[in-house]
Amino acid sequence: MREKIKSAFNQLSEAYEHTVDKESLYNTELERPAMMLEIPKNLEQMQMLDAGCAAGWYTNEFLRRGAKVIAVDVSPEMVKATKRRVGTAAEVRCLDFGESLPFADETFDYIVSSLALHYIEDWRKTFSEFQRILKPNGILLFSVHHPTMDIHLSEKQAYFETELIIDQWKKNGQTVEVPFYRRSLATIVNEANTYFTIDKMIEPQPTGHFKLKKPEKYKKLMKSPHFLIVKVKNKK
Repeated sequence: MREKIKSAFNQLSEAYEHTVDKESLYNTELERPAMMLEIPKNLEQMQMLDAGCAAGWYTNEFLRRGAKVIAVDVSPEMVKATKRRVGTAAEVRCLDFGESLPFADETFDYIVSSLALHYIEDWRKTFSEFQRILKPNGILLFSVHHPTMDIHLSEKQAYFETELIIDQWKKNGQTVEVPFYRRSLATIVNEANTYFTIDKMIEPQPTGHFKLKKPEKYKKLMKSPHFLIVKVKNKK
């Protein structure tokens, strides 16, 4: 399944590089503003890991705030896109953060994972590795699909199961099958709390600009959340 996910995002890399930043209000006016509010404006002397960097929007923002950044993604094409965006200003690697990570213990002050963890079936390995490479009291900030949104895509409607979903994305005139794993809210919270101390949970709301551009979608999002953001602190 990891190969199918890699293949899907290789196909989607051009859209992420050239259109998502301008056209996807779910990114630009919903998830990203809420995530960035949880990150210090001054990141000088901070070592950041962008886990699931896609085409490098977050990597670039962290660099602008003064951070030292390592960005990783499972998709080789996404890695190429990030390198085109930031050049040599950040270290960009193609690797699967569902596996063991090639970083020393207590390397990072922050790990940020934007809409990437739901592509990993078993979080135990990932969270164990994140805990290892975070400094004591280091922060993990991650966003995922909201469980109440995901359940509508489930054929079985088995809310409490961790379930593989094959979604259909239409980008740049092509339809791409995108596999991901949906989880209950309790599963998300309990798995995070096993390795970290939960600081905050956020159900982001769309911005005023979203309302102006897509009023009907804005109304829908104000009634049914689309994303969930979780901020946790290393227990070490």
